[in-house]
Amino acid sequence: MPELKPGQSIELLKELHILTRDGKMNQDSRRKLKQIYHLQQFIAPLLQEILDSQPEIQMVDHGAGKSYLGFIVYDLFFKQLSAEHHIYGVETRDELVAKSRSLAQKLGFAGMSFLNLAVAEAVDCAQLPNRIDLVTALHACDTATDDAIRFALTRQVRFIVLAPCCQAEVAAVLRKNKHKPIASTYLTELWRHPLHTREFGSLLTNVMRCLQLEAHGYKVNVTELVGWEHSLKNELIIARRDGISRPRSADRLREMLQSMGLEELRERFYC
Repeated sequence: MPELKPGQSIELLKELHILTRDGKMNQDSRRKLKQIYHLQQFIAPLLQEILDSQPEIQMVDHGAGKSYLGFIVYDLFFKQLSAEHHIYGVETRDELVAKSRSLAQKLGFAGMSFLNLAVAEAVDCAQLPNRIDLVTALHACDTATDDAIRFALTRQVRFIVLAPCCQAEVAAVLRKNKHKPIASTYLTELWRHPLHTREFGSLLTNVMRCLQLEAHGYKVNVTELVGWEHSLKNELIIARRDGISRPRSADRLREMLQSMGLEELRERFYC
């Protein structure tokens, strides 16, 4: 079992069903906890950097689901701070929002709030503070990863941490547009077979996400979330806003959309 962190709430891990009532852990829970621990190792230095430069931290976790990430980050970092340091979980499923609110109240996690809305709706949500310091999205489903990016760009968030998910849209457009001029080149061999279409579409999606972030003033680092034996959705994108204009990244993104027959997705990747 992954070693529990000092001061970590056993009650929280039991409530999240990571630990059983007798304190044991199954294989699926072990994988989940290892992923979150690893992600937390990337997030904690960013939170400390924010804390060193201003009075409080405002973090938003998009597509929060059961809020594993938010609760554990709060337990390991925010718990010893005042309630002015806050984590907001954004989730569309009202039953999960209700359970998260109830659990936060039960554990006395006063600096946690949960909003029942789509990620795309969060940009103009009055319940969120004007300044957001850190945005996370851990395997957020449907269009939530890209909506989280748009939210962060619009709000000029200082740090963005993404474990991308749901890249099927690009793969579908690649398949649909095989008749375009690029179809006559050898490059279409990269996505001729359905499995390769899915994998190439996933890679292409994340490359364009990185270019989008760079074009909007972020320095981007791409690394592994955990070992491949634990998750196939293993990419982690960490972006730090430095305000530096990178027109070459914007040009590359436009060129890629055009040359790959993905012009119809320009709105999604170049807001």
